[in-house]
Amino acid sequence: MLSHHEFATLVLVNDSSDPTELDRADVQTLLAHQLITLERLGPDRSRPQVTIQGYRFLKVVGRRTGHP
Repeated sequence: MLSHHEFATLVLVNDSSDPTELDRADVQTLLAHQLITLERLGPDRSRPQVTIQGYRFLKVVGRRTGHP
């Protein structure tokens, strides 16, 4: 089960093309649950992306927008 902060972070990642200032602990939890992944944009930069499992989770809770 996700905390409300983790769920909000997942929604932000899904709704934004470049989310900034995300809580590191929430991101780590979402990574551990395989709801997001980090896309490498360069040696010191990455961007979180919602995984298929993340989209499925958002669909179940009625918050699906964006990709698959």
